[in-house]
Formats: sequence, structure tokens, C-alpha cells
Amino acid sequence: MSLSQRLDLRQSQTLVMTPQLQQAIKLLQMSNQELTDFVSTEIELNPLLEQDDDRPDEVDKRDIFAGSAGPGTENLTSSTPETEPSPLSGGEIEIAEAPIEDTWIHDGMGGDEAFSPSHHPTQGDDEFSAAQNVAEKPSLREHIMEQIHVDMANPTDRIIAVSLIELLDDAGYLPAELDLVRTQLGAAPEHFEHVVRQMQNFDPPGIFARSLQECLTLQLRDKNHLDPAMETLLGNLDLIARREHKTLMKLCGVDAEDLADMIAEIRQLDPKPAQAFTADVAPPIVPDVMLKPLPGGGWHVELNTDTLPRVLANNRYYAQVQASAHKKTDRDYLSERWQHANWLVKAIQQRATTILKVATEIVRQQDVFFVHGVQHLKPLILRDIAAAVEMHESTVSRVTQNKFIATPRGIFELKYFFTTALNRADGEATVSSESVRDRIRHLIEEEQTSKILSDDDLAEALSKEGIDIARRTVAKYREAMKIPSSAQRRRDKRVI
Repeated sequence: MSLSQRLDLRQSQTLVMTPQLQQAIKLLQMSNQELTDFVSTEIELNPLLEQDDDRPDEVDKRDIFAGSAGPGTENLTSSTPETEPSPLSGGEIEIAEAPIEDTWIHDGMGGDEAFSPSHHPTQGDDEFSAAQNVAEKPSLREHIMEQIHVDMANPTDRIIAVSLIELLDDAGYLPAELDLVRTQLGAAPEHFEHVVRQMQNFDPPGIFARSLQECLTLQLRDKNHLDPAMETLLGNLDLIARREHKTLMKLCGVDAEDLADMIAEIRQLDPKPAQAFTADVAPPIVPDVMLKPLPGGGWHVELNTDTLPRVLANNRYYAQVQASAHKKTDRDYLSERWQHANWLVKAIQQRATTILKVATEIVRQQDVFFVHGVQHLKPLILRDIAAAVEMHESTVSRVTQNKFIATPRGIFELKYFFTTALNRADGEATVSSESVRDRIRHLIEEEQTSKILSDDDLAEALSKEGIDIARRTVAKYREAMKIPSSAQRRRDKRVI
């Protein structure tokens, strides 16, 4: 066997991730704030890029999302012909790029000024500055969002949970009346209350309470110190403020020493559980996409252009500098900077167009949710959207990360609209796994003490409703919702 050298020609196809392609992918998954910071850095590094100052005399530039289409841009201000009848409302979905005024951001409700057992507390007496809080304490929003992602597998529950976060005041309290937001989301009363109770188990103890009494009750329950006498005491906090100890001893059935210990324990609790964290010093979530109903039915979808950076590639300045450059290295540098400036403008435009396209398709496929509420969240996976908009699933996944849409039902992250689906027994449609979880919860809540439903019974009941599901799947969903087994529920109801 002899060794020799030879020259062969071979043809093959490979996908090369150029630096610009890699950067375009990163731009796609950036939030608007991250994109703004990135563009600001690029403007500092590239003399041919500048922020748009809306100067009318500067017309020989390529701009992006300046409210009107300049050279090299696509005008998305008017409705596109890609409209489709809404399945319920019978209207059209308009796609536009102009900003709108209403963002449907929920307002939080504050409380009183200082803590005493007779009124609602807030963080108004905090002596530290906002800057000190940011440096020393974590964000309450981030802390709660982490718990939502870990403890809530149901996207319907997560949508409700995120809306509840927006209602928290500086002390960590919810408003006493939640009917408005519940109605806005279209959630059933028992389902909405279930989510509230679930979030009241979050850390820190006492968060998401609707009153001082409920806040202290949650903290004592977390410590397993909530007995009937303490519950009675918490129900009469006004008597503690008036120092009517004899009346309290009679109501609670305790002597003076026990009452003193109980009051001392209450005073050790934290009436403002959110103060361990920073208030969100950054402004509330600013949506990337706006959705509003059309008068004749259907939806109007548009980008929130106020959040998009307006970066310009200055063609006039480039021509002037290029004409005065005599060295080859200078000309090469300017050419490279000009190409990069044009690429950045086009990349930002493509990012915005992709976001709008994906968001519009989500609205089209989740129309029933926007019309009737969270109980009607349809099964939706990345593949469904990717096939409809002719993009790769990974692209859709990046687009829906850290992108928010403002709707008449609140502000939601686009990824919350994705869920899994189960086949119906009739084979005609699919049903969301979250809807199945919700139905299992309702069946258990409505079960009679004399007939506790086993997992087999639940599977059979769902089968009669046309939902083909195995017993082990029912058990998995029940355990994920932290609902005890039928045997445990039977024992608990016997005790009650």
C-alpha cells in the first residue's frame, strides 16, 4: 500500500453562521429596552449612525420606524391585505404600525401611611432612597415571577397571576375588590379565587393579601401558629388598637397572660411583606404590540413604535467623509462602517416586521380568548405559528421571549399563549391541557362528600365530555395542581 497525494473536487451544502447572522438572531430575542441599549452603543462606535432627531432638513438618510417610510424601509402604517375573518367576531385583523394611546395597564391601589392594627399599610414611611433599595434589595417582580414559572404549569393560571402582580401596592397588598380585573380577564370566580389563594402561598409570607387581617393570617398560617383563638384576635384588630383587652380575653377565651403573648406575636409579624424587596423602580411593562377591537368586529394589531429605537444611517455625512479620505485604510474603514450601519437598520426593521407578523398570527389563533376570556385559551404550540407565518420554530420562540402585547384584557407576554393540546374523542378538535386541568379542578371542587371522585372516575367523566385522557394523565395533572388523592380528600372531609 502506497501513500500519495491527490486533488479532488467535492460539492456540499453547509449552513454558515456569519457574525452578522448571529447578531441578527440576538437582536430578535432582545427586549425593546435591550435593543435600545444596544443601538446606543452602536451609535457611539459607528460615526455613520445617529439617533433620529426629527429634523426635516435631513432627508438623505435611511431611517427605520420613524412614523413614515423613508428610503429602504417598508411602510406598515396602513392596513395590509393579509386580513382574515375573526372566527367569532366576524371582523378583520388589521395590521398597522402607528402607536395608539390606550395600553390597558392596570393601576395598583395604595394604602394608608403607617402600620397600626386598624388600617392598611404602605411603604410611605421608608427612610431609604430608591437608589439604596435597588442596590441592596432584589426585585419583588422578579422574585414572584420565578415562583410563577416554577409552581404554575397552567398558562391560564399564569396569565391571571401576571395580572395580579400589576395590582400589588408598595406593601404587597391586592385591592379588596378584584371583580373588575376578573371580569376583564373573563375568568370564572372560583378559578380566579383559586389562583389568588395559590399566590398567597408564595414567598414572602403575607404577600397578595387583601387586608391587614388576611396578611397577618397568612403569616401565622405559614408558621403553623394559627389557632381558633388567634383567628378571633385577628378578626378584632380594632379592639387591640383601642386596648380593650377585657373584651378580647372574653372573645378569645384566654387569660391576660395568653392575650399578651398573642399580641406580642402579632407585633412581630411583618405588616408590609413587600418591603423586603425593591419596588419596581423601572417603569411598568411597556408593550411591544398593541391590540384593540375594531368598531365593526375583529382586531387592530400594531407595533408600539414609541418603544422602538429610531436609528439613522447618514448618507450625506458618509459621502462627505468618503470624498476626503485619501488613504486606503481610511476608505476601507468607512466602507465597513457604512455596510454595518445599513445592516443594522435593515436588521431592526426585519426584527419589527417579524414581531408584528408573529403577534398577528397569535391574535388570529387565540381570538376566542380575547373575545371570551382565559377560560377559552386554545391549545397552541410553536409549530402552529411557525407553519402559519412560514418561519422556523426557533425564530418564533425567540420572537415571543420578553415581548409583550397590550390587549383589552391586560398586558401579556406572547409566550403565555402557548400550551399543549389533547385530542378529543370525536377526533374533530383538540382541547387545551390547561382547560383539562381546569375541568379536573372543577369536578373535584363540586364532588360530594359521599362520593369522592377517584382518578378513574375523573377520567371517565372527562371521556363523557369528549376528552380522551388516561387515568395516569389525570393523576399527573392532579398532582401538578397539588390536589390530594381521593383517599386523602375523603379523610379530610370526614374530619370537617
